[in-house]
Amino acid sequence: MTDQSPNRPDADVRDRVPLAMIVPNMITLSGMCLGLTSIRFAMDDRFWLALVLILLSALMDGLDGFFARRLNATSSFGAELDSLSDFLCFGVAPGILVYQFHLQELGSIGWIFVLVFAAATCLRLARFNVMRGQVVEDEEDVPAKPYFQGVPAPAGALLGLMPVFAGQAGIVEAGQLPLLVALWLGLVAVLMISNIPTPSPRTLRVPRRLIGVLMFALVVAIGVIFTSPWTLLVVIDLIYLGTVAVAGARHWSGRNQG
Repeated sequence: MTDQSPNRPDADVRDRVPLAMIVPNMITLSGMCLGLTSIRFAMDDRFWLALVLILLSALMDGLDGFFARRLNATSSFGAELDSLSDFLCFGVAPGILVYQFHLQELGSIGWIFVLVFAAATCLRLARFNVMRGQVVEDEEDVPAKPYFQGVPAPAGALLGLMPVFAGQAGIVEAGQLPLLVALWLGLVAVLMISNIPTPSPRTLRVPRRLIGVLMFALVVAIGVIFTSPWTLLVVIDLIYLGTVAVAGARHWSGRNQG
């Protein structure tokens, strides 16, 4: 008669999960906690700390995917958890932070633009999940694309936060030009749900002649981080916005020619 006792060694092994399989999910939850805590500090008007926590959550968002691929620990559960965390960290938290810093004077009108931004982030993530599912189902027929469709949620969050970066850098004052900031949030929302192809960091290739320039720029950026970090983030946002504008121009010219 076969022993069906749950104390058998093989049953015990089946009840245990390798730690490597849950490391990416632990990183995702850590990023979610950082994003949620940033909302608390934004509501307490501790804006610089709220910004730092959102930036750290963006770092966590990159690390969870990296470790999931390296540890061969990707899963549908992890993908859905990551999407929910991204909505909180890159849709809800930045919107509340921008509202607290710049849009309170507008009242309900400012809040409407925050809702538009958060909704666009949600739609962007939902579309990404659907497209990812289609690629998995037709993996042999769909080649990997070197670009995203629309601005990704983390990049959208950093673009949406540019007015707050500018405020922390002393370029503008808190609450200055609230209507312009609200319209900026609306523009970023449109970019996130658009069909504009934006470059994917994983597929970027650097010409050999520019490697030295890139290394030098990295050294300069590290130096600026310790002197004017918020100004550096504004510059990075503007550079990224320029690449999106170029990609959009090429996209529309290609459609017109077609």
